[in-house]
Amino acid sequence: MARAADRESTGRHAVLVAAGILLTRLIGLVRTYVFSHYFGLRTGEADAFQSAFRIPNFLQTLFGEGVLSASFIPVYARLLAEKDEEEAGRVAGAVAALLSLTVSAIVLVGVVATPYIIDLIAAGFQGGTRELTIRLVRILFVGAGLLVMSAWCLGILNSHRRFFLSYTAPVAWNLVMIATLLAFGRRVDLTRLAVLLAWGSVAGSALQFAVQLPAVLRLVRGLRVRWDAASAHVREVVRNFLPVFVSRGVVQISAYVDVWLASWLPTGAVTGLSYAQLLYTLPVSLFGMSVSAAELPAMSSALGNQGEVGEYLRGRLNRGLRRIAFFIVPSAMAFLALGDVIAGALFQSGLFTHEDAVYVWGILAGSAVGLLASTLGRLYSSTYYALRDTRTPLRYAVIRVALTTGLGYFCALPLPVWLGIAPRWGVAGLTVSAGVSGWVEFALLRRTLNARIGRTGLPASLAARLWLSAAAGAAIAWAVKLGIGARNPRIAALAILIPYGLAYFGAAWLLRIEECTQALRRLRR
Repeated sequence: MARAADRESTGRHAVLVAAGILLTRLIGLVRTYVFSHYFGLRTGEADAFQSAFRIPNFLQTLFGEGVLSASFIPVYARLLAEKDEEEAGRVAGAVAALLSLTVSAIVLVGVVATPYIIDLIAAGFQGGTRELTIRLVRILFVGAGLLVMSAWCLGILNSHRRFFLSYTAPVAWNLVMIATLLAFGRRVDLTRLAVLLAWGSVAGSALQFAVQLPAVLRLVRGLRVRWDAASAHVREVVRNFLPVFVSRGVVQISAYVDVWLASWLPTGAVTGLSYAQLLYTLPVSLFGMSVSAAELPAMSSALGNQGEVGEYLRGRLNRGLRRIAFFIVPSAMAFLALGDVIAGALFQSGLFTHEDAVYVWGILAGSAVGLLASTLGRLYSSTYYALRDTRTPLRYAVIRVALTTGLGYFCALPLPVWLGIAPRWGVAGLTVSAGVSGWVEFALLRRTLNARIGRTGLPASLAARLWLSAAAGAAIAWAVKLGIGARNPRIAALAILIPYGLAYFGAAWLLRIEECTQALRRLRR
């Protein structure tokens, strides 16, 4: 049955996930562009909102898509593969009940304890910025609870191979926030606008959940939201949930350590980090998440003996790594060589200047260090989850977080002083340290999995050809950049990035990279 499952092509599913993510991210970039137009980069209100926006997302990430993908989808997808729809429905209802109860309690505690959370997360904020952050967090906590239930919908839809709806649903959330900014941006001051935008986020979260719910109710027959402690499958979900919950928790703690460190740097560091991370996560989501999300249900559905399942997973993993690397390598090179062009095209407007775009470029270049490792690591983690192993990724996540925290502190605060550079550039040290730690985690994940299912990984010859193609594209793009005189950042980006992409594909085709031929074939279709 593992060999039969191997015939399931996830290429179309990955394209649907990528299309949904792309649409969502494009709307998200529009939202960020509108936000930067009204708030800029170096205002206290911008730092307050960006920090507040992260804190309730801690809840969403802990209980949301990543955790449910690791704990719920493998169990639910296997039940569907075994044609046990009745038990699958009971598991879905029990998970919904557990999530609703747990998240409601945490939201209540979070709203009450917000001042203490702020002291831990953004200790550098003082006065009005701190008070505004507290007010925004209390509002945004409510929306985070709704986004967790939206992630439950995503788990069910993905298990039924309904990928497009689940990954385009966040468009509704983004559209409500954009509408809020446009409606009130010129009518109220920045403090009032930040509060209204937080309420817009709550409304958008409710809409994101609502657009998925009808499809879920059609797919899960006789859904009853109630706890079922007698079900062995429900207990398995809970057992898988706890290690992934802790793993996600320590990773999120690392992210908030970055924000805490950035809060001690000059004004604009927190917002600049947020803008850079928005760009950094785009290729991770678009190419890494699309393949990982499409592969997880297929991997989890494999049935057979240990050798058959291992061979099946090894084949799927290696093919997925090649597909991911083909798009991530040029993304990393673009961030490293052309980050100012990208940031200027997306954010430069109003209070956001070209100097701000260069600042974001510096942070983004640091992120490029670990982009490939973190993206490939997602697929390795999905393979562990398909094997019902959630503890191994947890151990390595703890190691990565410890490294990131130690290196991040050193690179953000003492190192700029020792090098004699402006303290504001310490935030780039945070992204570099995270990239180095990401490579350590990736190496550990690969080594342990190879010992379990056989040799996996990206061939060195392919990696060399990919980087060579990306370098050729960057050289041509820099020649164009030096030769043009366009002042409009968006026109300049088109003139520079289009030749970069064409040169990369051309070099990859000349070097006979198979994934290039496949991508061009899909494009023609």
